[in-house]
Amino acid sequence: MSIDRVAVTGGNGTIGEAILREFDDAGYGTVDLSRGERREDVADSYRTTDLLDAGETYGSLAASDADAVVHMGTLPSPVSHPEHVTFESNAMSAYHVLEAATELGLAAVVLPSSINVMGADYQDAPTDVRYLPVDEDHPLTPRDPYALGKRTTEVLGDGFGRRSDAPQIASLRYPWVATDERLRERFGEADRSLAAVRDSGRSTLFSYLHVADAASVARRAAEADFDGHEAFWAVAADTNVDAPSERVAAECYPDAERRGSLDGHESLVSTAKARELLGWEPRHSWRDD
Repeated sequence: MSIDRVAVTGGNGTIGEAILREFDDAGYGTVDLSRGERREDVADSYRTTDLLDAGETYGSLAASDADAVVHMGTLPSPVSHPEHVTFESNAMSAYHVLEAATELGLAAVVLPSSINVMGADYQDAPTDVRYLPVDEDHPLTPRDPYALGKRTTEVLGDGFGRRSDAPQIASLRYPWVATDERLRERFGEADRSLAAVRDSGRSTLFSYLHVADAASVARRAAEADFDGHEAFWAVAADTNVDAPSERVAAECYPDAERRGSLDGHESLVSTAKARELLGWEPRHSWRDD
């Protein structure tokens, strides 16, 4: 697939700015489509855009002259917003981006999914983990508005991906994404024993991702060549806990079927699909320091 110019929605955010820089470093032209005033200095151009407005989304994407769009302009969490606002941010902005990208004939769309498609952080019921390592075929059981919005985003990708005129569509299932500094604060300088993090980490399968890897998988997803829509897990290669993964699996998910070995601190989530279809592997670990 040949792309020269990439639009990134939400480029004012931490992940969005990192993605802009990733494409810029690789020689692509870049456009930031975000609400409010510009807060990054990476993109070649900037267009103030309300992604919940279909007309603004279409107009800004058309004016950007982009060949692909990476959509990161959603609420990063539901904790400070009413439930309907949280859901709308995920679901409707994705619809508007997909509709505009299809009508404009873009080559690729990258959507922001999340580990929350399984449930995870923001619902009372524990995450339903049926087998390990988790892959893209694992059943999804979201309940809360944030998780339902992310699941809806993927369903929209499926639907648009069935159209003959649709762009290539990738949904990236990110966990908590952090910079070096945040990883040091949260993991490197804290007690990461299983006893200390069992309750907080179980719902997200003790996963995380360095922001540089979050950016690189977005670029690979835009550059890849596949048909329709595909979802990809995008997590670090290791867990965020000091205990061996075999022990973590046995103690925290005793009822989960085992479908593969878990060596050392290996992640409980498989990124084999991203490796095979995108040529991507995570490169950073909180243990590096």
